[in-house]
Amino acid sequence: MSKLQVLHYMGQRVLTTAQLAESYGTESKRIQNNFNENRARFSEGKHFILLAGQELMEFKNDSRNSGLVQKQASQLYLWTRKGAWMHAKSLNTDEAWDAYEMLVDDYYRAIEDRSSYLNLSPEVKAIFFLDQKQQEIESRVERLEVSKTVDYGQQLELTNLGRKQVISILEGKDGPAYRDRSLRGKVFSSLWSDFKGYFNVESYKNTRVLDMDKAKEYISSWRPQGKLLREIEDANRQMSFS
Repeated sequence: MSKLQVLHYMGQRVLTTAQLAESYGTESKRIQNNFNENRARFSEGKHFILLAGQELMEFKNDSRNSGLVQKQASQLYLWTRKGAWMHAKSLNTDEAWDAYEMLVDDYYRAIEDRSSYLNLSPEVKAIFFLDQKQQEIESRVERLEVSKTVDYGQQLELTNLGRKQVISILEGKDGPAYRDRSLRGKVFSSLWSDFKGYFNVESYKNTRVLDMDKAKEYISSWRPQGKLLREIEDANRQMSFS
């Protein structure tokens, strides 16, 4: 990650879309797509600041912001620390999370002039200290939210959904394919094997809470492939001929 041009707005450090994209090793278009696809999750003022009209003109005319925005741009998104976290969550790659950690440590929390900090009054220093502690707490909460796995009730929801899907694929409990215990076991095994591979987990019990909706969607749309699918079709066909 190259050295970022420091940008302040409304008393906090922020990043333009281009800067955030550079930090995450992606393109500005992907950042914008993430925002558009998850718009309801982003809050203006909390995750981003949108500049347009007079505010944008004043921003462009500030020499400290030289090169950060195109002259013809009609609006500009500035991303806060929480906004950067939301994008890391949406991208959900190791590279994005590593970049986010670096942004938090080296950009959003940085105090540019240490000598100026030392000259601050005890009251202002206390504000900086409390703000830093608050950010550390929020960062830990964010990490927990990212890594937290499903609880027992959610695990049960996934297994019930998987059972329902397998029964449907085997054409009901009264179907010949379902009554074939060996074949039924193969289908269950294939479902959960594919599930673990897709979500990169050792067990469905390790599914992240953040992935719960996607996990339910995956199970509900899962279908066997290749040889296993042929075995199911053959089992049901043979019974219909008998």
